[in-house]
Amino acid sequence: MSVDAEANLRRYLEERHDPSARYASFDYCFNYFRSHYEAGQAESLADRDFMQMSCLQLGFYLASWGMFRGSTTLLTRSAHCFRPVIEAIVAAPALAWEADVADYDSETVTELIRIGRDLGRVLPGGHSDTLVTKTMLGVFGCVPAFDTYFRRGIGTSGFRPAGMRKVHDYWQRNSELIERHRVRTLDFDSGGHTARRYTQAKVIDMIFFIEGANRSM
Repeated sequence: MSVDAEANLRRYLEERHDPSARYASFDYCFNYFRSHYEAGQAESLADRDFMQMSCLQLGFYLASWGMFRGSTTLLTRSAHCFRPVIEAIVAAPALAWEADVADYDSETVTELIRIGRDLGRVLPGGHSDTLVTKTMLGVFGCVPAFDTYFRRGIGTSGFRPAGMRKVHDYWQRNSELIERHRVRTLDFDSGGHTARRYTQAKVIDMIFFIEGANRSM
């Protein structure tokens, strides 16, 4: 089945246009964590002055994207449960912050999956590919979120080497389209745009999240 990537991206970005809309939650979380990293101060995310805000930023983003629904472990927890997650984020290698889909050779894929396993060990309910990759996308921007819609849209079973190869193969065939749609993130205070752009992984996530939603109707 063919994928109308342009239509999917238009649909996603039309909803993200409103700074109060759910889709903008990614932007605010990504901006927060990325701004610390870009300033060379990623370790400060776990400092006493920032730990609570770090937990709240991650927690609201995950809640906004459905990770607190139903019978999930997170539904029974407060933001305090994210303290070890923030510590794991701070301990993550630079590759987590720097890698994007263009870099998905076998070594990088292996390392990203290892980083995901480290996060999974400290995330409540972290055995879930969805929760692990939602976290990695919102913080680092290095992988798409392998949730139900994304997996259905792209046709893969989960956050594994084969699934990552499929993401990379799609980027190779559509790199120009993806680069054109690396839009700038929304700024929380002004509602305008920052100078920070979506990653390749985020654009691919948008395409196949909407594709999977379309196929579920």
